[in-house]
Amino acid sequence: MQRLKNSWELGKISWSVLKSDRTLAWFPVLSAVVSLVVFGAFAGLIAATSIDSEGAKDSLEPMGYVFVFAAYIALAFVGNYFLGALVYGANQRLNGHEAKFGDSIGAANAKIHRILPWALVSATVSVVLQAIEERLGWFGVLIARVLGAAWAVVTFLTMPVIMLEDLGPIQALKRSGHLLKQTWGENLGAQAGFSILGFVAMLPAALLIALASSADTTGTWIVLGGIAAVWLIIVVVVLSAMSGIYRTALYRFAVDGTAPPAFAGSNLGGAFGERRRGGGWLS
Repeated sequence: MQRLKNSWELGKISWSVLKSDRTLAWFPVLSAVVSLVVFGAFAGLIAATSIDSEGAKDSLEPMGYVFVFAAYIALAFVGNYFLGALVYGANQRLNGHEAKFGDSIGAANAKIHRILPWALVSATVSVVLQAIEERLGWFGVLIARVLGAAWAVVTFLTMPVIMLEDLGPIQALKRSGHLLKQTWGENLGAQAGFSILGFVAMLPAALLIALASSADTTGTWIVLGGIAAVWLIIVVVVLSAMSGIYRTALYRFAVDGTAPPAFAGSNLGGAFGERRRGGGWLS
């Protein structure tokens, strides 16, 4: 309970940081937009491989599976690219500087040679987990969910490591796992806390959808459904930005043991708890 309370406190601080520099919210927005474009492009390619010469739908050809895996890699790259830009911008803000959009994108561009291999690793894990779900039925779903949750915890600090320490994917994964030993409570609490916060924040949209489904007129359904969709988009964007800020602050605290200067006067140290012994920042 204390861990969740601390995570809630840290979430509020992350929200205040986001409000102080709304540039950070643009990275989740761009990530979503570019991901939709990439998804649409690959969906068209995959669909084309399942249509025979007479225009009828057929089973997926081998090239279609290549496109599927390529889509996983492309989507993982887009997500991690903009997360990297967010992490850099959040680190600038935590240092008391302005999170300039151009500088953050430039920093992500400079780490493409790190982000792309990490996207390949992430995509491979996603494909393996998806295969487990499909081949082992309900037991596979259970196993995949457990493994997926464990993977999310272990890799929570991988992108800050890549962006701020300039390490390759395997070294960054090991480094993230090492930092997990010092921040496991805050890490688990963060992911649980943000999940709960997201659930609560999405309740108004669920209520609007319920009202829309019972509406008598099409116009009312469209208006209520549209408001719900916009609300969901806002929630996802804000939570994604806050999560990026959180993981950057958690990384900074894990590696140097002190609260980032931008959080001076807050109870950040108390929210994170006492750091275990470990190497210093960038060690």
